[in-house]
Amino acid sequence: MKITPFTKKVYEAVLNIPLGEVRTYKWVAKKIGHPLACRAVGQVLRNNPYMLIIPCHRVIESSGKTGGYRGGVKMKKRLLDLEKKIRELMV
Repeated sequence: MKITPFTKKVYEAVLNIPLGEVRTYKWVAKKIGHPLACRAVGQVLRNNPYMLIIPCHRVIESSGKTGGYRGGVKMKKRLLDLEKKIRELMV
Protein backbone atom coordinates (compact mmCIF):
# COMPACT_ATOMS: atom_id res chain seq x y z
CA MET A 1 0.00 0.00 0.00
CA LYS A 2 1.40 3.36 -1.04
CA ILE A 3 0.96 6.18 1.46
CA THR A 4 0.56 9.65 -0.02
CA PRO A 5 2.31 12.66 1.53
CA PHE A 6 -1.10 13.93 2.71
CA THR A 7 -1.90 10.59 4.38
CA LYS A 8 1.53 10.55 6.04
CA LYS A 9 0.92 14.02 7.49
CA VAL A 10 -2.47 12.93 8.84
CA TYR A 11 -0.98 9.83 10.45
CA GLU A 12 1.87 11.82 12.00
CA ALA A 13 -0.55 14.37 13.48
CA VAL A 14 -2.77 11.64 14.92
CA LEU A 15 0.23 9.80 16.39
CA ASN A 16 0.97 12.95 18.40
CA ILE A 17 -2.43 13.06 20.12
CA PRO A 18 -1.70 12.05 23.73
CA LEU A 19 -3.21 8.96 25.31
CA GLY A 20 -6.64 9.70 26.72
CA GLU A 21 -7.09 12.91 24.77
CA VAL A 22 -9.05 13.73 21.63
CA ARG A 23 -8.73 16.22 18.81
CA THR A 24 -11.12 17.14 16.03
CA TYR A 25 -10.87 16.43 12.32
CA LYS A 26 -10.59 20.20 11.92
CA TRP A 27 -7.65 20.30 14.35
CA VAL A 28 -5.84 17.61 12.36
CA ALA A 29 -6.52 19.46 9.10
CA LYS A 30 -5.12 22.71 10.53
CA LYS A 31 -2.15 20.89 12.09
CA ILE A 32 -1.08 19.50 8.72
CA GLY A 33 -1.48 22.83 6.95
CA HIS A 34 -4.75 22.10 5.15
CA PRO A 35 -7.39 23.86 7.29
CA LEU A 36 -10.25 23.13 4.88
CA ALA A 37 -9.46 19.44 4.47
CA CYS A 38 -11.56 18.08 7.36
CA ARG A 39 -13.42 15.61 5.14
CA ALA A 40 -10.21 14.43 3.49
CA VAL A 41 -8.74 13.82 6.96
CA GLY A 42 -11.85 11.80 7.80
CA GLN A 43 -11.44 9.71 4.65
CA VAL A 44 -7.80 8.98 5.45
CA LEU A 45 -8.71 7.89 8.97
CA ARG A 46 -11.71 5.89 7.75
CA ASN A 47 -9.32 3.83 5.60
CA ASN A 48 -6.57 3.55 8.23
CA PRO A 49 -5.25 -0.03 7.98
CA TYR A 50 -3.07 0.52 11.06
CA MET A 51 -5.81 1.06 13.66
CA LEU A 52 -3.78 -0.58 16.42
CA ILE A 53 -0.81 1.70 15.82
CA ILE A 54 -2.28 4.96 14.51
CA PRO A 55 -4.95 5.91 17.07
CA CYS A 56 -7.62 7.32 14.75
CA HIS A 57 -10.19 6.72 17.51
CA ARG A 58 -8.79 9.86 19.18
CA VAL A 59 -10.24 12.07 16.44
CA ILE A 60 -13.79 13.32 16.92
CA GLU A 61 -16.22 15.76 15.29
CA SER A 62 -16.04 19.50 16.06
CA SER A 63 -19.48 19.23 17.67
CA GLY A 64 -18.04 16.89 20.29
CA LYS A 65 -19.80 13.85 18.84
CA THR A 66 -17.74 10.71 18.60
CA GLY A 67 -17.97 10.41 14.84
CA GLY A 68 -17.38 7.22 12.91
CA TYR A 69 -14.83 4.49 13.42
CA ARG A 70 -13.90 1.54 11.26
CA GLY A 71 -14.13 -0.73 14.28
CA GLY A 72 -17.59 0.60 15.15
CA VAL A 73 -18.72 3.59 17.21
CA LYS A 74 -19.21 1.46 20.34
CA MET A 75 -15.60 0.30 20.12
CA LYS A 76 -14.40 3.89 19.61
CA LYS A 77 -16.20 5.00 22.77
CA ARG A 78 -14.83 2.03 24.70
CA LEU A 79 -11.27 2.77 23.59
CA LEU A 80 -11.61 6.44 24.57
CA ASP A 81 -13.04 5.51 27.98
CA LEU A 82 -10.28 2.96 28.55
CA GLU A 83 -7.58 5.46 27.63
CA LYS A 84 -9.03 8.04 30.01
CA LYS A 85 -8.93 5.49 32.84
CA ILE A 86 -5.35 4.54 32.00
CA ARG A 87 -4.34 8.21 31.93
CA GLU A 88 -5.95 8.80 35.33
CA LEU A 89 -3.99 5.86 36.79
CA MET A 90 -0.74 7.30 35.43
CA VAL A 91 -1.17 10.80 36.87
